[in-house]
Amino acid sequence: MSSVSSRGEPHWLRHTVLILGAIVMAYPLVWMIVSSIKPESIIFSDQSIWPSQVDFSNYAQGWNGLGMPFGNFFVNSFTIAAGAVVGNLVACSLAAYAFGRLKFPGRRPLFGLMLGTMMLPAHATLIPQYILFFHLGWVNTYLPMVAPKFLAVDAFFIFLMVQFIRGLPRELDEAAAIDGASSFGIYWHIVLPLMRPALVTTAIFTFIWTYDDFMTPLIYLSDMTRYTVPQGLRLFLASTGKSSWGPLLAMSVLSLVPVFAVFLAFQRQLIEGISRTGGKG
Repeated sequence: MSSVSSRGEPHWLRHTVLILGAIVMAYPLVWMIVSSIKPESIIFSDQSIWPSQVDFSNYAQGWNGLGMPFGNFFVNSFTIAAGAVVGNLVACSLAAYAFGRLKFPGRRPLFGLMLGTMMLPAHATLIPQYILFFHLGWVNTYLPMVAPKFLAVDAFFIFLMVQFIRGLPRELDEAAAIDGASSFGIYWHIVLPLMRPALVTTAIFTFIWTYDDFMTPLIYLSDMTRYTVPQGLRLFLASTGKSSWGPLLAMSVLSLVPVFAVFLAFQRQLIEGISRTGGKG
């Protein structure tokens, strides 16, 4: 077996570089996990990988130290993320089916306009959106973060699904139409089941991006009982300069668990969805 790759460098050299890169990338995560079980007084003074003192009280203080269980923030984040996932799956798949399969006047200009919205900075629409939601009475509710998802506002996911739909054989649509299926029937019984990899990819990215979002809840939510996980973590940082670093790091570790769990559970479908949509024009 040859120990030299097709590019000419030894395999051990390439593996060494990859391992060193992985160590560098993983170090901040390892530091956070280790620091979460250190007494707060030695978090920044003890720089060893394994702490000289182990103290799990940071987790108890972080969970109950804000006047309410930190689990309340998890429930809020999961509620918003679940609504956003359902909205994107329903609305974006319908919009993608229309662009990818149906023929209607102005389809190409509208598709180009939809792609153009991906280049529009979110800050440019921030004030008009806030004014709209304020007059609707939606401020300090979850609606500004969930309702727009049911209107297919995420052009990236529409584009992702359109690319996937274009790779599906049109003969399936034609056969279903001959059997008397309507356009919606073709979408529901033929296209949607075959879009599973793209739907899983959309659901995973929507969940992660919504769960990690700090700016949008910060703008629309003012009631602490409705705060999400990123906002809950921010409460540990006091503006007076006295911050609870131990509980903050402990809850930061717990906040990563759902993201890792979702990725590990659906990583094969995620890779399949990206690989099957990235190469189609």
